[in-house]
Amino acid sequence: MTSMATIDEKVMADASAWLARLQRDDVSEADGLEFDAWLAAAPAHGDAYRRLAGLWHEFESGADDILAELEAQARRAPRPASTTRRWLIAGGGTAIAAGLAVAVLPGLLAGPMVETYATGRGERRKITLADGSVLDLNAETRLTVSLGRKARQVVLAEGQAIFDVTHDENRPFTVEAAGRVVRVVGTQFDVRSRRNELEVTVARGKVRVSHATASSGRSFLLTPGRRLEVDRAGVETLRVVDPQEALGWRVGRLVYRAEPLADVVDEVNRQFATQIELSDPSLGRMPVTGVIVLDDQAAVVQRLSLMLPVRSIPSDRGLLLLRK
Repeated sequence: MTSMATIDEKVMADASAWLARLQRDDVSEADGLEFDAWLAAAPAHGDAYRRLAGLWHEFESGADDILAELEAQARRAPRPASTTRRWLIAGGGTAIAAGLAVAVLPGLLAGPMVETYATGRGERRKITLADGSVLDLNAETRLTVSLGRKARQVVLAEGQAIFDVTHDENRPFTVEAAGRVVRVVGTQFDVRSRRNELEVTVARGKVRVSHATASSGRSFLLTPGRRLEVDRAGVETLRVVDPQEALGWRVGRLVYRAEPLADVVDEVNRQFATQIELSDPSLGRMPVTGVIVLDDQAAVVQRLSLMLPVRSIPSDRGLLLLRK
């Protein structure tokens, strides 16, 4: 019969492997899905990963001293591997610390880990970062993630993403988009940045939104169910919303409340290769209220024709919307 100690050692070894794997430059969506499945397989997996992440953070806090010691060792005569291993174990207190040092030292020597992620038309992607935070990217989104010893930073160049951030008070998490910075410690929120317009919606926890230049403009503390909208002219509007509606795009469900048809068509066009056009700019001002499920484009167009007095015909680009 397998002992509990053996089980614990195996789980911690698996967690250590995941920590190293999620730091690779070529980490993929498949890696993230497999990591999610591993976490969901047993409660002990999440406990082990969090414990290991905590050891990692403790290791990082003393990284300067450790790196200085490694440099000193490099200048001295080589020592047996067992001596180096005993030093690492003594510093960390367990054999896990030795594996942890191997996993994080390359990242510490190279500086912050920087990675850019992007999605194309009709593509959504889930990213699991090395700190355990999860990012859901909507279609046609591009962002860059920088994970350092003292800060976690994201620059959202264009698009929309849901951020489910792992709590770490020693490494604040920020998202910069459309000239604003969203600062958070641990929470879940949605950021949408399109054509220099910005929306920040909080589902859990709190975030503070301020200008990228700290000395200018107001800052806003958002709590669950609150959304900050910033238009192209910089006009800021606070709204009360249903967070689950705002996050619905993650499962292919768009919820609209008196949104202009032009904005709805623009968003739908990001999800399908065949594009929809408006025959008359005045159609774009029609308000749309309802739910659109992004399972099939023909069904989407049919739903729009039920909501509004419009019909569709084939066009050179795909479909053309006309007044009925």
